[in-house]
Amino acid sequence: MTTPQKPIRAAGCVLWRHSPSGEGIELALVHRPKWADWSHPKGKLKRGEDARQGAVREVLEETGVTCDLGPELPTARYQVEGRPKEVRYWAAEATGGSFEPNREVDRMLWLPPAAACSRLTQARDKELVAALVSALHVTREGL
Repeated sequence: MTTPQKPIRAAGCVLWRHSPSGEGIELALVHRPKWADWSHPKGKLKRGEDARQGAVREVLEETGVTCDLGPELPTARYQVEGRPKEVRYWAAEATGGSFEPNREVDRMLWLPPAAACSRLTQARDKELVAALVSALHVTREGL
């Protein structure tokens, strides 16, 4: 009988800002060339790192943007190469900084929630957009 593997621990954010137009919000999506996908900023936790600290660090590393954490969103659980992975997510409001392409992320887009859902690669990331909209009490018109 095999013992269950410990899950890979990771954290990230659904990063948002008020739209420059003044109507609704926009979400930051990152493109990771290694995986050829669009996702929310996230990454593995460092040894001994708290998930909240890891989420903020990953957002800054991948997007160049500082943020304030808001409510916790649902945890994503899935398999990576046969090993369980758990990613804790928070809603996070962008507070400053600017994007510079880096070794993990080559592009970043700010999109309204509905457009973000269309662009996201994984269904689990689309579910997080709905959770963010609910947590922030954004009206359907904000989509």
